[in-house]
Amino acid sequence: MGGDWLEEGERQDNTWQVLRDSSSASSLRQTSVHSAGANLVHTMGSSWKQRVLGVLLCTAAVLGLIMLILILVDVTNVLLPADTKWPADKENDTGVVSQAMDCRVNGSGISSYASNPAQAGESLQDCLQEALALIPKARHKETPLFLGATAGMRLLNQKNSSQADSIFAAVSHTLHQSPADFRGAELLTGENEGAFGWITINYVLGALVKYSFSGEWIRPPKATLVGALDMGGASTQITFVPQGPILDKSTEATFRLYGFNYSVYTHSYLCFGRDQMLNRLLVGLVQSSPGSMIRHPCYLSGYRDTVSLASLYDSSCIDTKPPPNLPQNLAVEGAGNPEACISIIQNLFNFSSCQGREDCAFGGVYQPPVHGQFYAFANFYYTFSFLNLTYKQSLPEANTTIWKFCQRSWEEVVVSYPGQQPWLRDYCASGLYILTLLTEGYGFTQETWASIEFHKQVSGTDIGWTLGYMLNLTNLIPSQAPTQGKAQTQALWVAGVVFVVLTFVAILGAAAVQLLWPQD
Repeated sequence: MGGDWLEEGERQDNTWQVLRDSSSASSLRQTSVHSAGANLVHTMGSSWKQRVLGVLLCTAAVLGLIMLILILVDVTNVLLPADTKWPADKENDTGVVSQAMDCRVNGSGISSYASNPAQAGESLQDCLQEALALIPKARHKETPLFLGATAGMRLLNQKNSSQADSIFAAVSHTLHQSPADFRGAELLTGENEGAFGWITINYVLGALVKYSFSGEWIRPPKATLVGALDMGGASTQITFVPQGPILDKSTEATFRLYGFNYSVYTHSYLCFGRDQMLNRLLVGLVQSSPGSMIRHPCYLSGYRDTVSLASLYDSSCIDTKPPPNLPQNLAVEGAGNPEACISIIQNLFNFSSCQGREDCAFGGVYQPPVHGQFYAFANFYYTFSFLNLTYKQSLPEANTTIWKFCQRSWEEVVVSYPGQQPWLRDYCASGLYILTLLTEGYGFTQETWASIEFHKQVSGTDIGWTLGYMLNLTNLIPSQAPTQGKAQTQALWVAGVVFVVLTFVAILGAAAVQLLWPQD
């Protein structure tokens, strides 16, 4: 029994040992479970951080790839701005075309120095020095200098070509001695003079080419082009884009500007400039009523003066000789009769040669019907500005205003306009001549009269042939299409910006996760 007890006791001890071992194992398992839980929490924390970081980086990569595709793939061909070419042009490093100054040469143009050609060159000195003062000395040698001569020299060349050649030699000598790069003097044709005036107006108005928001050089609608009405001292020009084809090709001028073709009607009337018109009126009166006294219907009543007979006939526009037995100096007095003034002005034109023809101006000259807006400048503007007619008054209003001025007395006008006496005598004749030229000559009606605007400047630039002449010579308006490049449409450009911003946000988010997410 004792043995049995011992055996039982041993079994109990073994059982206890087993239980104790089991308890120990349980404790070990419990410790192991706690340890595994801690590892699980730590592993799960690290896994979330990596997942968020991975998502942000993948998002940034995808957005960046889309942005790159938009930039490289979906582009269109465009014409680069002309100023990307101009800086390489040694004739104008800045590529900017604008008027820096306006200078009036002494005298009545270089043609007035026919008897003393050397003075023609000297007459340019003041304006030349004024222009050079605006240019840095380091740029003087590379600054191109041109001289263009117009109707006054055309008349002199017809009358005495050797005198014209002497004047060109004198002015060329003067300009060659300047520090600028003188490229030569040129006698322009009347058609070129009119065409260059047309280029000037439409260039400064931005009607030839515009730079769009989408990065393209575009041609503005054809309707934005304006016609040019120019009147100098010896000639007058009309240039415009007609509604239909130009049938007489001798009156057509063509240009290729900024890659676009332009075709304009242009004609120049020599001897129909303001000064030659006034002189022809006087000669007509002398021829019709020979005598020592001339009553001029276009001069204001009360005006009196003397005029040299030789000076009246000293022009290529006068194709007749003075009547015999006249004194060398004739007395002239004003009659102030606008009706009679219009009559002698009409005698300057040959309207009968165009009778019954819609495509003819006067003198048998072909001209399509006027079309579109017109800018009238030079003597058109100066005359109408004095008469206060540059504010789009109607044709009847303009006619009434000029007639009233013509009927005023000389004494009254001199008092009303102090300091302008040298020009007051001719405003009546000039005003009525402009009305006759524009309506009976060019064919403007009471309806189309409203399309004419009288201007001296546009956007701070003087209107005239000179800027158009310079642009043509220096090729600041390219004769070929500008350089092609690549650009995006506005919608794709906006989308690209959005994707850039989103990519940047994703990268910042990834950086924040990496730096600020806690490790435990």
